[in-house]
Amino acid sequence: MDISTGKVAPVFAPWGWPLRAAEALAAAPVDLFLFLPICTAFGIGGWFGLKHEPALWVYGVMVLAVVALIWVVWRGPWVWHAPALALGAVLVGVLACAVRVWVVASPMLAVPYYGPIQGRIIEIDRSQTDAMRLTLDRVVLLDLGPDQTPLTVRVSLKGAPRVYDPGATVLVTARIAAPESATEPTGFDFRRMAWFQQLGAVGYTASPVVVWAEPGPYEAWINRIRASLSRAVTDAVPGDAGAFASGALTGDRSGISAQVVADLRNSSLAHLLAISGMNMAFIVAFVFGMIRYGLALVPVVALRVEAKKVAAVLAFGVAGFYLALSGANVATTRAFLMVTIMLGAVLLDRRAITLRSVALAAMALMLWEPESLLNPGFQLSFAATVALIAGFGPVEAWMKARRWPRLAEAFGLLVATSVLAGLATTPFAAATFNRTAPWGLVANLMTVPVMSVVMGAGVVALCLAPLGLAGPALWVMGKASAWILWVAHWVSGWEGAVTPVAQPGPLVVPLIALGGLWVVIWVGRARLWGLVPVGLALVMWAMVERPVLLISSDGVLAGVMGQEGRALSTSRGAGFAAESWLANDGDLTPPKEAALRAGVVGKKGGDRRFQVGAVTGVILAGKGAAGRVAEACAGADLVILPVDFGAADFGAVDGGEATGGGGCTLLDKALFAHSGALAGHVVKGGLVLVPVRAQARPWTGNSVAVEDVFVPHVTR
Repeated sequence: MDISTGKVAPVFAPWGWPLRAAEALAAAPVDLFLFLPICTAFGIGGWFGLKHEPALWVYGVMVLAVVALIWVVWRGPWVWHAPALALGAVLVGVLACAVRVWVVASPMLAVPYYGPIQGRIIEIDRSQTDAMRLTLDRVVLLDLGPDQTPLTVRVSLKGAPRVYDPGATVLVTARIAAPESATEPTGFDFRRMAWFQQLGAVGYTASPVVVWAEPGPYEAWINRIRASLSRAVTDAVPGDAGAFASGALTGDRSGISAQVVADLRNSSLAHLLAISGMNMAFIVAFVFGMIRYGLALVPVVALRVEAKKVAAVLAFGVAGFYLALSGANVATTRAFLMVTIMLGAVLLDRRAITLRSVALAAMALMLWEPESLLNPGFQLSFAATVALIAGFGPVEAWMKARRWPRLAEAFGLLVATSVLAGLATTPFAAATFNRTAPWGLVANLMTVPVMSVVMGAGVVALCLAPLGLAGPALWVMGKASAWILWVAHWVSGWEGAVTPVAQPGPLVVPLIALGGLWVVIWVGRARLWGLVPVGLALVMWAMVERPVLLISSDGVLAGVMGQEGRALSTSRGAGFAAESWLANDGDLTPPKEAALRAGVVGKKGGDRRFQVGAVTGVILAGKGAAGRVAEACAGADLVILPVDFGAADFGAVDGGEATGGGGCTLLDKALFAHSGALAGHVVKGGLVLVPVRAQARPWTGNSVAVEDVFVPHVTR
C-alpha cells in the first residue's frame, strides 16, 4: 500500500481481490450514500428472519464492531470506507431492532378472557366486517394484575354504531384474546404487528358500552380534535362522500363502509384514502403557496422578508400538526420526513427533492420503527416516491426538448406520474392484496387531479370555519369526493377490473425491490444488471407452489388443494383464515362455494375426511370428538382434533402428537396453541406440516421454537 495515497498496489494478486473490489466500489460513479438504507434493510430483514432471539452478548459484539467500523471510516484508508459503511449499516439495522424490542415490550393476554373491561378510548375505526371498533388504553381487567394486563385492547362492537368521544373512559363486557398469528407460514403476521403496536388483545362484544367518565380537558386531545373535525365534515357532507372526505382529511375512517373500501381497492384508488405523500404534499403545497404569494402581495412585507422561507417554516408547522392529526401511520410519517427535508432544503437554499432525501427519510423511519420495513405501507410509499423522483425529471426534460404545448405537457406529466407510480407499486400491491387492478391507470387519471380539490377545499374550510364561512368549501369538497367514489364504483364494475394473483414466495418481494433500486441508483449500462433479480423474482412468482394442505390455528378448518382449487372442510368457522387462504391462492371464489368443491368428504357438521398425496386425514367435530380418536386413528394417518386431548385417553402423547392404536399423528388444541396454523407439503413417505410460530421470538409467545411435524403414511 502506498501510504501517501492510501491506494492498494496490485501485489496481493490473486488474494488481493477483496481490496481491488473495495477500490473499484469506492471509485464507482454513483452516490454510495443511497445504498445505506438498503444495507440497513438487510440487517432488519435478517433479524426478523431469525428463529431465536440473539443473546445479549451478541448485541454487545455488534456494538464493538460498529465502533471499530466507525474508526475505519474516520482514520482508515479510503478504499475501506464504503465496505465499512455498508457493514456498519447492516449492524445498525440489527441493533435498532434490539432497541425497539426493548422499548415496546408489553404484556399480551396469556389466555382468552371474558368479563368486564374498563379503558379509555384512544381510537375509533372499522373492522374488515364493517363493525365499529374501539381501541382502549389504561385497561383494567378483572382479577388480572398490571404485569398481565395489556397496555391496549381493541374491541369490535356488534349492533348499531353510536357516537363515542375519544378520551372517554368506558365499561364493557367482552370476549378478548391475544391477537392471532398469520393464517399460514408465509402470510402477514398480525400478531407481530400488534406486538410492536403494544396491542395486547382483540375481541368483540354484543353488550352495550357504558360511558363511565367523560374525557377531561386534556384527555386524548388530538384524537378529540380529529373526531370533532370528522363530525363537522360528515354533518355538512352526509353519506359516503362525507365519510371519504373525512377519512382523507383527518384519517378518521370509522364512517367509511366496507363497500366503498372494496370499490377503492378494486379500482386501484385505495391510496387516495391513505394519509400518504400525496395528501401531505397537497396540504403543504397549498399552505406554502398561499403564504408565499400572500406575503408577496404586501409590498412592505415582501421587500423586508424572504417570503419563501417564512412560508417554509409555517408549512412545516402545518405538516407536523397534520402528522399528529392523521395518526402518524407509516406512509404519513414517511411523507412528513420527506416534507421536513424538503422544507429544510428551502431554508438552506438547497435542492429540495432528491433521492438523497428519500434515503434519509427511509433511514430515519427504519431506525425509529424497524418493523415498518415489513409494513406494506412502507413498501408502497417508498416505491412510488423513488420511481417518481427518478423518472419524473427525465420525462419532463424529454417533453420540453420536443416543445410539447403547455396543456399537452401537463396532461403528459399526469399520465407519466400515474404510470411511474403504478409500475413501481404494482408488484408490492399484488403481493400484499393478492390482486391487481388493470384499469387503475384510467381511474387514477380521472381522480388524482380532483383529489387536489378535495384537500385544498378541506384546508380552506378549516381556515374559514372560525368565521362560520366553511359551507361553500365543504360543498366543493363533497362534490369532488362524490366524483371520486363514483369513478371507483364505476371502474370496479368493469369486466376484468380485478385480476387475482397468488401469494409470492418469501424472496420475491426483496429481489424485486433490490433490482428496482439498482436500476434507479446505478449509472450507465451497469444499471441493467438490476433487471436480473427482477426477472428471477417474476419467474419464482410464476412458479410458486401453494401448500397442498392448510389447517387453521384452532383446528376447526382445513383447506385441501385440488383440481378445482382449494376445497374447504366447512363453510363456517375460521372465516378470516378461509378468505386469506383463497386470496393467497389467487382465487376469488367465496368460502361458501369453496366448501362445496371435491376434496373433502363427510357429513355437514360432522367428521370430515380428505387425502393429500398418500396421507389420509380426518377432522373430528361435534360432541364426543375426543372419544372417537382411537377409531379415527385406525383408518387415517392424520387426525385433527379441535379440543385438548389427554394422554390418559389414548396412546402416548408428546407435544400434541399421539401415536398408538392404528398408528397416526394427532394434532390437538394443545399443539395448535404453540404452533398456530399449519401448512402441509407432500414429501417422500408422507407429509410435512410447517407451523406459523416456528420462531421463538417475543411476539410469538413461544419460549421454544416449534419444529415441523412429519406425518408418515402408514400402510394398512
